[in-house]
Amino acid sequence: MRSTRTSRTSSKRRRSTLAATGLVAALALTATACNGSDEASDKPGATTSQAADSGNDKIQIPADIADKLKKHGIDVDDWKDGGWKNWDKDKWLSEAKDFVNPVIDGLWKPERMKSAKEANKTYSTKDAAADTGVTDPDPLPVEASAEKTPYHENAAPVGKIFFDTPEGHAVCSGTVVKDVNHPGKSNLVWTAGHCVHAGSGGGWYRNIMFVPAYNDYGKSEAELTNSNPTEIAPYGQWWADWASTSNEWIAGGSETGGDGAAYDYSVLHVKPESGAKSLEETVGAALDIDFSAPSATEVAKMGAWGYPQAAPYNGLKMFKCIDRPGRLSLSTTLPTMYRIGCTMTGGSSGGGWFRVVDGETKLVSNTSIGPADNTWLAGPQLGATAEAIYQNMSKTYGGK
Repeated sequence: MRSTRTSRTSSKRRRSTLAATGLVAALALTATACNGSDEASDKPGATTSQAADSGNDKIQIPADIADKLKKHGIDVDDWKDGGWKNWDKDKWLSEAKDFVNPVIDGLWKPERMKSAKEANKTYSTKDAAADTGVTDPDPLPVEASAEKTPYHENAAPVGKIFFDTPEGHAVCSGTVVKDVNHPGKSNLVWTAGHCVHAGSGGGWYRNIMFVPAYNDYGKSEAELTNSNPTEIAPYGQWWADWASTSNEWIAGGSETGGDGAAYDYSVLHVKPESGAKSLEETVGAALDIDFSAPSATEVAKMGAWGYPQAAPYNGLKMFKCIDRPGRLSLSTTLPTMYRIGCTMTGGSSGGGWFRVVDGETKLVSNTSIGPADNTWLAGPQLGATAEAIYQNMSKTYGGK
């Protein structure tokens, strides 16, 4: 057993090195870019099939989560019996301290994942600053390019995030990031705030689950018919047992991003639906985060990775966009956002933006908003506020 672990670890390290090398080459040599994000139009039905939601009787509610539910007047037994589908706004858990996400074994079956809709935020011209002097001209649209397969050998450790909303099943993208306080054993995933919390007037979404290297070989829908579940989730399913986002997103996030867009980021602490190894050990890779918030004028290229779901994409394959970033200002009182040309649509939300620093690929932002015509993407700068959220998650939950 010990020698087998050593062999697998060495293999994963090689794959991680290959992926990082490929990213450096792409960011250094590629001059293309990718685009944007539009608002979800098709709402899934309010009812959910019994087959898709099987496993409700297996919910185990830890004591601390049960106490949170009780404090909000939510019956724990009712929650176990499917009460988590009830989105009574008077009892919608919304404060930072209120997050609950007990594992429901077998809930996210392939057919349920397939029914998830993109959870994107469509930028509106009314959200633009009047004339701040820090918004650059709209970038030219750049066609998103499909990532090479298998993803675990050619791309950053990106995956898909699935969750339930009052409108139905939804999907975003996310990235495995390193845990500075638990090197080599990270269970942290970076994504957008709007992929875990509805923002102003709303609360935490439910049944949040991450699938790293989703559909690793980029197979078509026909090829995946009656496929083995490991083809969709080669590294298993990872449930968020804690999530953090900014107070600014919780207070000011809206359907078009709103005042929360400049702070639209989140970090998840996840645990496997089965198994004991950490996410980083299992996947074999994780990225450092660059919290220096460099000005867009200081960066030659940024790349955005994700799983666009809205047409003309179908969410099955990973795409990327690489471009020289520009600046987007929503208000003189808010941090300036990064913006690149990109044709990626909804579903790419939360996907990591990467840049090369001293030869190392680092996460520098995530997809937040884009226009209805899908010609560009914008992401927040990751500065002191983002780093504080990350550090608190690492120190408080990283070792669990």
